[in-house]
Amino acid sequence: MIDKLEHTQTAVARRIYQVFQSSYKIEAALIGVTDFPPLSRTVSDIEQAHTQFYGFYEHEHEHELAAVVEITYRESVLHINSLTVSPDHFRKGIAGKLLAFLFDTFDFHQAIVETAVVNTPAIELYKKAGFVEVKQYTPSHGIPKTVMSTQ
Repeated sequence: MIDKLEHTQTAVARRIYQVFQSSYKIEAALIGVTDFPPLSRTVSDIEQAHTQFYGFYEHEHEHELAAVVEITYRESVLHINSLTVSPDHFRKGIAGKLLAFLFDTFDFHQAIVETAVVNTPAIELYKKAGFVEVKQYTPSHGIPKTVMSTQ
């Protein structure tokens, strides 16, 4: 089940934060860094975000937030700001289900996502969903990133 998350509510922001922390710790290890910017986000940052959040709940554990996708949708462009799955729910196809939900829900002419150049699992997921790599760059934090787009 996928629902829009009211991230401005502290209790909901805390649940999003927990998924972010558990998932991003795994990603930081995969990338090989200890200073990973997404891990510095606070509950307050999430509450104040000007983005939309959607959560995936497994049917048998509807109270447990298994995954979160954060998006910005403007002028028919869908930006996927983050897509995180709790490590307890890895390899269940949840990330693909969230992408399918976004593709079915939003009328966009382009979807854009960024991930670390070395994050092969994420890159493969996005390629499977129809994204192509369009450029690479290194932001000020020093972790090389790839930008992927549906066009």
